[in-house]
Amino acid sequence: MVGLYDSEMGLLLLGIAATAGSALLSKKADTIIVDTISVSFFIIGFTLMGLGLDRMHVDANIIFTLFIIIAFCALVFVQTHIPSFVCVLIISGSILTLILTNHQHYLLNVYVAIMALAMTYFFLNEATIITSGKILPKLYNPIRTGLVFSFLAGLVLAGEGGFVPVYFYYSWLSAIIIIAAVVYVVTTLFKVLNIFNLQHKILIGVFTVLVLLPTVSSPAISGAILIILLSFFINDKTGLVLGIMAFIYFISRFYYDLNITLLTKSILLFSSGILFIIIYLFTHKKWITNEKI
Repeated sequence: MVGLYDSEMGLLLLGIAATAGSALLSKKADTIIVDTISVSFFIIGFTLMGLGLDRMHVDANIIFTLFIIIAFCALVFVQTHIPSFVCVLIISGSILTLILTNHQHYLLNVYVAIMALAMTYFFLNEATIITSGKILPKLYNPIRTGLVFSFLAGLVLAGEGGFVPVYFYYSWLSAIIIIAAVVYVVTTLFKVLNIFNLQHKILIGVFTVLVLLPTVSSPAISGAILIILLSFFINDKTGLVLGIMAFIYFISRFYYDLNITLLTKSILLFSSGILFIIIYLFTHKKWITNEKI
């Protein structure tokens, strides 16, 4: 009505005002209703700033770099759950957009590898992080959840040929990092599952590597397994549900993209099912025997 949409400067100033106002509002009152209102204005503010800068013909790299800086500053300043979670998503989303707009699609695998390491660190060092300083304990939960969503976004983009060109000869980088992280998490879970026998540890480690080696060409599958294991380790139900859903989706997508006949696919699935049932029966029997002993 007032013609702000036709004014580049008006869009930019209104976007800055909305973003700053929402950050101040979240800082002053930490309630669900206030967070919801502030997050709405926060997202609107970024949208208006993006429109204003785009109308001024500012380079996209500069726009999304500014978004990363502003979101990081807001993350440190606000320190409330929902706005901090949104800030993490804006930062990761801006990084992914920079990669895509510059057509550097091979960097998606680098992004996935870095996210896998960051997520593993945050999950496994929960006690250390929440007891260090004054800022990190408040930001731990939103950053952890944001990293899961950011990691999944990277896995989807890096593993879907329909969205962007997929460079399978670069996928080994993220695949090796994810598989190494999964093996490390498995060794960490030995204490939780009361597995102390060295022979059992070696067998489990070797079996884990052998099972995950076929996923080198599709690191999204091992990435979903990593989310499931990390969520199980700290009893994070949200991450566990997301990991299971992602695992089902990525397995289905991998099965669908296989360049083999339907009969061969069925035989492969049938054989895999029998293998995992045998493994379950064997481990279940061992577990019951150990409990009786």
